Amino acid sequence: MLYQRLDYKARSRLIHFFLLQITWDVVLSQLHYIIPEESKHGTFVGRIAQDLGLDIGEINSRMLHIVSRDEKEYFQVIVDKPVQMYRVDVEIEDINDNSPVFPSSVYNLSISEIKPAGSRFPLKEAADPDLGTNSITNYELSASEYFTLDFQKYLNQIKSLELVLKKNLDREKQSVHNLTLTAYDGGKPRLSGTTHIIVNVEDFNDNAPVFDQPFYQCSVNENAVEGTLVFKLNATDLDEGRNGEIKYEISNMVSEEAKEAFTLDKHTGEIRVKGKIDFETVNIFRIPVEAIDDGDIQLVGHCKVLVTVVDVNDNPPEMTVTSLSVPVPENSPQGTTVAIISVHDKDSGSNGKVHCYITEPSPFKVNPAFMSDFSLTVNGPLDREVKDEYEVTITARDEGSPSLSTSKTLRIDISDTNDNAPRFIQPVDTVFIKENNPPGSHIYTASAFDPDIGQNSFITYSIRERTIEGIPLSSYISINPENGKVFALVSFDHEQISYFQCHIKATDAGLQALSSNLTLNIFIEDINDNAPTFTPLHSELTIKAPKSAEPGHLITKVKAVDLDSGYNAWTFYKLKDFGGSGKSPFTIAHQTGEITLKRSFTDSDSDEYRLHVVAQDHGEPVMMAEAQIVVSVVESGEELKFDNQETKVTGDEFSDENIYLVVAICVISSIFLITLIVFTVLRWQKYRDEVNELKENYRICSNTGGSWMYSQHTQYNISSSSVRPKSDLIVFTPNNSQTLGNEEQVNLQGVMSNSYYKTP
Repeated sequence: MLYQRLDYKARSRLIHFFLLQITWDVVLSQLHYIIPEESKHGTFVGRIAQDLGLDIGEINSRMLHIVSRDEKEYFQVIVDKPVQMYRVDVEIEDINDNSPVFPSSVYNLSISEIKPAGSRFPLKEAADPDLGTNSITNYELSASEYFTLDFQKYLNQIKSLELVLKKNLDREKQSVHNLTLTAYDGGKPRLSGTTHIIVNVEDFNDNAPVFDQPFYQCSVNENAVEGTLVFKLNATDLDEGRNGEIKYEISNMVSEEAKEAFTLDKHTGEIRVKGKIDFETVNIFRIPVEAIDDGDIQLVGHCKVLVTVVDVNDNPPEMTVTSLSVPVPENSPQGTTVAIISVHDKDSGSNGKVHCYITEPSPFKVNPAFMSDFSLTVNGPLDREVKDEYEVTITARDEGSPSLSTSKTLRIDISDTNDNAPRFIQPVDTVFIKENNPPGSHIYTASAFDPDIGQNSFITYSIRERTIEGIPLSSYISINPENGKVFALVSFDHEQISYFQCHIKATDAGLQALSSNLTLNIFIEDINDNAPTFTPLHSELTIKAPKSAEPGHLITKVKAVDLDSGYNAWTFYKLKDFGGSGKSPFTIAHQTGEITLKRSFTDSDSDEYRLHVVAQDHGEPVMMAEAQIVVSVVESGEELKFDNQETKVTGDEFSDENIYLVVAICVISSIFLITLIVFTVLRWQKYRDEVNELKENYRICSNTGGSWMYSQHTQYNISSSSVRPKSDLIVFTPNNSQTLGNEEQVNLQGVMSNSYYKTP
């Protein structure tokens, strides 16, 4: 029996309750009843006792009652002891008496435009208290190209409702979408409910800033001052709010040069000069610029600004010597390349066009070679001996306005070639050697000069081989090839050889050796190494003198021969006085050796005199010889015999001596004449301009009848003897010198003469 009206909307459609009997934990039976919704109070539900097979009489005694699981009790059945439990289901049958209802009539939904197609957005379902087919069975969405509806059913009931995005939204095209959602139940008649869905498309930063053009070109002078406006950029962003706010920045991909040269205002997009701009360093700047919006996820627009630097003539030319061939041989022909010079001007156009030239006269010239290269070549004769180094200043000037220039000085050394032969100060020289010199003594030093340098000036000396009276010259003298010192290999004897000539050759060490010669006249000077010697005729000679002889009477004549020459052979005669009384009646002529009577004989005089005749020379030290002559004083009867004999002897002696004297004079005069002719010819070949001067300065007087020849500077001594004539040929050299040409000094040779020397 229903004691309260049933409402399906308030209760579940099936009500369970238990019949309690005596045995509590035993379920004896289960009953199921169906009643319609909206049944009134007192509506019959079912016969429990009958359906359970209970005795009617037991119902009351067993206190049958209903225990409901819910708070409200829709049914009441009382059964008491013993307790038994029965399960009873009462199904409430629904009727379609409710329309679907949404929680709100308008539903606002915000969806970001970045949401991808297929995105799902849960919707609140409509409510319908009815059950089964009377509850909501379907939803419909108004037509839309962007949205569709999806719902899931479980046991014929809709368990989830979702709005599905069919394709990407674009706020910039449509920012709001109005949709109508309708819910339908399955009852008859079908009931429905609606709600409006307003979809607001949220802006997403999906539009990057965009520049007017991706590439900009502009220019700036390289001398532009700091702050000069170069270019102004402009970018736009279709987004709104922060997403559309733009700031400008130079990309971190920019070069360091551009970063230092320019600055960019992040708000205005103005590019201005920041630092020094140099066309020669960078003539084109590529500045990558970014326009960045202020969205949560920032988007960036890109462009490139090409800034061309306009050149001004602010750089002088630069010179580099890429090849320098030094030293330059002095025999280099004209056109020989000395150096290659590379010239570069960082400026452009006429500012970078350069000309090269040498500023001062020199034997070199600058010629264009390739593009920016020039060659320095030989343009005239070179002579290292005149000038061995040049400093060539090369100037490079551009065609800018005003023009700029730079200069570089090259030091060019001139190398030597063997183009000069060794040169002696004079081609002929004379040396005097005292006889009896020690072997190996240094007698002369040949000195030649070679203006070349290095190997070309290294001089070696040699003596041209020849013979002297069949003996090789190398047996007499030798020369050190390195220093030109001449040494005597033997001890010379003036009495054996008084003069000889040698030719010294100076040769350099060049690849093609050059040489020159020196003629050396060597005179062996006499020293007083020979004492006078009386001829055998006057050794222990006995002479008879008449007692009646008058003063001045020639007793005899002595003759001593000295192998030396000059003063060393000039003999002086004297009588040696042993007693010291000076009473001897005889006297001797110091020069001729004639012994004469200086007073008449007296009765007190001795009948025999032993005269000690001393012959001494004029050398140093003085050397002498002594002979004894016995003079017998006889009476007049014996005088005739003596005279005849003495006359014969004296006549023969003087005849022989005169022959010797004449021969000696002729020989000496011939030698002197030949020597003078040879000397004159040699001097004429080399110094023909001096011949007249020599003739005027020197005057030679000769006496063919006597034994002496004198001049201003020379003196000759001719001695005759029974052995052989001797003479000295002496050359005096004045102290003054005369310059020949531009460089050489020549000592004038003195006149050759026979002279006498005293050996200290």
